[in-house]
Amino acid sequence: DFCLSRGLGDVYKRQILNFQLMIVNLSEKHSLVSNWVAELRDVNIQNDRMRFRRNLERIGEVAAYEISKVLPFEEKEIQTPLGIAEHKMMKEQPVLATILRAGLPLHQGLLNYFDKADNAFISAYRKHHKDGSFEISLEYISCPELENRVLIISDPMLATGASLVKTIQYLKDEGSPSSIHIVAAIACTVGIEYVKREAPSVTIWCGDIDDELTAKGYIVPGLGDAGDLAFGTKVQM
Repeated sequence: DFCLSRGLGDVYKRQILNFQLMIVNLSEKHSLVSNWVAELRDVNIQNDRMRFRRNLERIGEVAAYEISKVLPFEEKEIQTPLGIAEHKMMKEQPVLATILRAGLPLHQGLLNYFDKADNAFISAYRKHHKDGSFEISLEYISCPELENRVLIISDPMLATGASLVKTIQYLKDEGSPSSIHIVAAIACTVGIEYVKREAPSVTIWCGDIDDELTAKGYIVPGLGDAGDLAFGTKVQM
């Protein structure tokens, strides 16, 4: 792992472009991201749904800015009223994908910055069984052309990693992205290792990393159910 605020040098950029899995912990060094993650976790603040959604959105905005630093750019001439200015411009907009419903605020933060991006939406959820086990059910996917494009997938909680891996597999059926980035508010080391095994070319950007996962697949200390906290409790199917 390395801290994002130390900066991405040419070595790190080459590692990402060469498809070596990397983990970027946005809270590893002091920044506002640490404050927002703390508020997401705080039971005394979680009752404010609008604030909860906004903090997820802010993390998405910071992640978008940082991811933009490792995307391909090119020199372009811009006509001003008084002359020509040369600027480095992104070669293309990425595809932003999110897992409904919990990923929507994080997705919105990414979209605030990548405001011309194409978007993909995936319905994936844990289908629980009476014995306490669960499987990932993926029932809906809508996405644009993915072939040779940068794909950024947002999901606030990277717990077991099962839903993200299944989402990546389904999206790859639609085309082969040039690179894949995952953005999460909180990631668990168990889920990170699973993603590393099943999708080694992925880069993970997260607000913080926790080490413990319960038998039911929830991150500890985590923050609870991000979807319920953002949008209200649901009837468990």
